[in-house]
Amino acid sequence: MKNTIKVERAKKDFTQADLAEKVGVSRQTINSIEKGKFIPSTLLALKIAHVFAEKVDSIFLLEKDDWE
Repeated sequence: MKNTIKVERAKKDFTQADLAEKVGVSRQTINSIEKGKFIPSTLLALKIAHVFAEKVDSIFLLEKDDWE
């Protein structure tokens, strides 16, 4: 799954630590999500989308491999 968290953070001038604090996780968790190493729970994805005032599916994008 791809995501645009890094781009969204840049738009808001947030560090990984800033976003982590706002959604209640560690900076390492945000880093892992950005790198595609960790897929967030539905709740965490909704929180991240809320912080950026975006829809979940505009931040998290399914790739072809996600269907296989």
